[in-house]
Parts: sequence; structure tokens; C-alpha cells
Amino acid sequence: MTARPLIGVSTYLESGARWGVWELEAVLLPAAYPRLVQRAGGLALLLPPDAPEQAAAALAPLDGLVVAGGPDVDPARYGAERSPRTGPPAPERDAWELALIEAALAAGVPLLGVCRGMQLLNVALGGTLVQHLDGHAEKVGVFGGHPVKPVPGTLYGGIVPEELTVPTYHHQAVERLGAGLVPSAYAADGTVEAVELPADRGWVLGVQWHPEQSEDLRVMQALVTAAS
Repeated sequence: MTARPLIGVSTYLESGARWGVWELEAVLLPAAYPRLVQRAGGLALLLPPDAPEQAAAALAPLDGLVVAGGPDVDPARYGAERSPRTGPPAPERDAWELALIEAALAAGVPLLGVCRGMQLLNVALGGTLVQHLDGHAEKVGVFGGHPVKPVPGTLYGGIVPEELTVPTYHHQAVERLGAGLVPSAYAADGTVEAVELPADRGWVLGVQWHPEQSEDLRVMQALVTAAS
């Protein structure tokens, strides 16, 4: 039996979470992420925030990496003043996930960034973010949806060649692209919805939406295939 590739998924660090009689600091991740990895043919391993210098060691046994969605990236990470509409910082998670991205790029480990993960990929490569835009999150705590159009000839365009309505929940987006990144999908309003590195830089893709909230497995299956 062929071993399934091991896919690491980054996680939240929350100051207080409740289960049973307990309310304690917790490492959390929506179950849809590991379930998507599993449905796509991989084995999921959750990666709690750690010291950034441990990122390469954490990555070493992995075949692929998913940087999950979550809170806004601290604008200080890309040299911007904080907007009043930017959420509170998550410094431990920012530092850890940026280190994971840098380690994955250095080691050639296939990498998928989801929403915040795409934004962090852009920041890790020297890009900046729009701190607020309207129309990409419909209601607080409820995933919306809008169509994204792939760019022909790109990695993403090869995975999903047609325009597709995707689950969305974000209010930030790419402003200036990071070094080497290529846009590979757009929303109708021109917002960059997917970015990637050229094939000679490895398998690296970021999507602004939430594939874990969809029945479409193609993006995750492509990561699992690249990690196999």
C-alpha cells in the first residue's frame, strides 16, 4: 500500500477555549482543514505555533504544508500603519507561519496558503496588503461566495481552468505583489484571488478563498499530488 503524503497544517493559538468543564489556552483548527487533506488523499498533521527557529525542523518530516486562514496579518510585518479596521495582532502566529513559509520555500516543500496564508506568503516575499476592502465577506461569521476567474497558463489555471464560485470570508487582500509572485486568479472587481511562484521555484500557491469549505477537492488534490 502506497503511503499517503504527510501534510502539515498551521493552527490558531487562542487564549481561552471551552470544552466540557474546561476553559484553557488552546491550539485550534477548524476540522474542515484536516478533513479536506484527508479527502484529497493526504495525512494531516497539525502544527501549533512554536519558536520560529524550529520551523525547519518541524517541516523536515513533512511532504507538504498548508498555511491556514485566520486573523489579520500585523501591518508592521509589511511596514504599514495599522488601519482602524484591521483586527488585533497575533504575533506568535505571524512569526511562526512566516518562518514555516520561509523554510518551505528554502526546502522546496509544496506549499498552499489559504486566505491569511496567501497574504502571509505575499508578505514573506516583500509584498504589502490592502487592509480593508468591502464585498468579500457578507456577514460576520458566515462564509459568502463570489466567482474567481483563473489566468490561463498558470498553475492554478491548470488545476481549475474554468471560472468558479468559491467560499470567501476576508476583508484584506494583496496590494503590492511579493518578489516573484504571479497573479493566477482574479475576482470581478480586480482583486487578486490567487498567487503563485513560477514552476522553477517549486509548487507554491496561495488562494484568497477557503477551499476547505467547498466540495471541490482539486486545489488540495493538486498539493497532495505535488507532495507525493
